[in-house]
Amino acid sequence: MHALFEYLPLVVFFIVYKFVDIYWATGALIILGAAQIIYYLIKKEPIPKRTLIFFVLIAVFGGLTIFLHYDTFLKWKVTIINLFFAIALIVSDKIFNKNIIKDFLGESLTLPENIWSKLNLAWALFFALCAVLNLYVAFNFDQDTWVNFKVFGLTGLMFVFSIGSILSLSKHFPDDEDESDKSIEEKK
Repeated sequence: MHALFEYLPLVVFFIVYKFVDIYWATGALIILGAAQIIYYLIKKEPIPKRTLIFFVLIAVFGGLTIFLHYDTFLKWKVTIINLFFAIALIVSDKIFNKNIIKDFLGESLTLPENIWSKLNLAWALFFALCAVLNLYVAFNFDQDTWVNFKVFGLTGLMFVFSIGSILSLSKHFPDDEDESDKSIEEKK
């Protein structure tokens, strides 16, 4: 349910774009982003950093897109978000010795340190690749192609890369038999 809530602005953006235009779709994206922030404030829950970052960037670049009637700002937003994530993963790991991927998944997954480092680097490279792909599609194809790529292509790439990450880590997951043996031993 949380994933649906997170991707709702993107879905609405796509629908409004198809029926009206990029500027109305951008306005809808900004409004739904603000609604997500308001939701967390009303529920008195902490606003996820990712949601806050997305909202600030869409408010700035989307606002410029609408105000200046120049859709290039919106196209740059996608690249900037992906580069931000890539740089944040690298800088936090190399300068601050903090592995963001480990912080995010560490409670549910136990991995050797070198695997956490490789996973962190892999995600950083993935986000950098998404940034480059977005630039390529945004400035070499028409707006319809870019919108479809933004909504379906990047989302699909994220899904495929996530599944690939899980599959590559599966050899580090505990076996069900090992877990059952441990629980049997603990009961004795």
